[in-house]
Amino acid sequence: MLAMILLSAFEALAVTTVMPTISAEFDGGSLYALAFSGPLAVGVVGMVVAGNWSDRTGPRRPLFASVIFFAGGLLVAGLATNMELLVFGRLVSGLGGGGLTVALFVLVARVFPERLHPKVFAAFAAAWVIPSLVGPLVAGLVAETVGWRWVFLGVVVLVVLAMGMVVPVMRGFEAVTTGEPWKLSRIVWSVVAAGAVLVASLSGQLADRLNGTVVWMLALAAIVVAVVSLRTLLPPGALLARRGLPTVILLRGLVSGAYFAAETYLPYFFTSQYQLTPALAGLALSFAGLSWAGASWLQGRYSDRISDVSSIRAGILLVLFALAVVLACSVFALSPVLAIVGWLFAGAGMGAMYPRLSVAMLRLSSVTSQGFNSSALAISDSIGAASSLALTAAIFATAGAVSAFSFTECFLLAAVLALVALAVSGRARS
Repeated sequence: MLAMILLSAFEALAVTTVMPTISAEFDGGSLYALAFSGPLAVGVVGMVVAGNWSDRTGPRRPLFASVIFFAGGLLVAGLATNMELLVFGRLVSGLGGGGLTVALFVLVARVFPERLHPKVFAAFAAAWVIPSLVGPLVAGLVAETVGWRWVFLGVVVLVVLAMGMVVPVMRGFEAVTTGEPWKLSRIVWSVVAAGAVLVASLSGQLADRLNGTVVWMLALAAIVVAVVSLRTLLPPGALLARRGLPTVILLRGLVSGAYFAAETYLPYFFTSQYQLTPALAGLALSFAGLSWAGASWLQGRYSDRISDVSSIRAGILLVLFALAVVLACSVFALSPVLAIVGWLFAGAGMGAMYPRLSVAMLRLSSVTSQGFNSSALAISDSIGAASSLALTAAIFATAGAVSAFSFTECFLLAAVLALVALAVSGRARS
């Protein structure tokens, strides 16, 4: 399980670092945001299928299927000859990655007692340590030497090695049939949600043909469709921040949107506005990943002393502080060192609240709803991040040339989402 988390972490951090290089080579600036929001969007379909599948038969089969899609997509991306093919590979890997997340969550619920859940999710975060320390830096060096393709192809090799460890163990994991039916309507709505986010992300490509107002209207309309689709994919009352589990699910989407809307563009911000190399631009991601893992370990160790709401609120405040720092750097052209160091606090904030949201979700779930609620948490996570990235794509598409002001708008959007999360965080109490 930890090996799978490590691979997902490395892939996410490494791709964020090398994507500016890939975009420049393929002249794929119009598809830059889609390369990140697209995998998150189609991952929703993988999450719903894996969640329903896990509720029916256990997590073994959906785990194997998810890994196959994850590795296959990386292979396509690594061999891509244009930006369109690379994005297609990212979409396939995103489908597998979404299912992988849910299958692992259900596996935690089926294997470990509830008292160990905080420590297990802290261990998941700790699995980000090595990728956080060396992933962005290594990815930048690989891109500068042997080429960015090996960032994808190297992970495929690691996936094969990880599967070599997982398959023998999972053979002894008994499948449990619960009699849960296939929820076809949820799968349909997941496709609608994914399609809507993809449309929102692609709306930026129409900027040359349509005026900026129409582009924004198209993007916002698509996101509204995605949000409406969530009514079937999330627990009742989640979109209204109903107390307990619904708010826990909603918070995951809000904080994910806030964090990744900013972090995805940080390497781009550093390379375009400060002319940093990809390796140096990846330092912010490395520091944030390390602080994320450290904060997760601390909350797991002291979970009995700190309430869920206190940990969540502290995490949101840390993210807001980091966003204030990067906003100041973009507005006043301050030293990039401040932004790199400041983003360390964002990682710590995510580490303080992400595991707690997962623990709270499982604590409030019955055995027959673990798959659905795990997929709902992951769906909220992905749709939140993908929707915010779709809006950032519209920002850059309608701004014309890349400028510091474009990055300021992205960071400001992230701050607004974090403020909303802070406002509703008190309702996470059951």
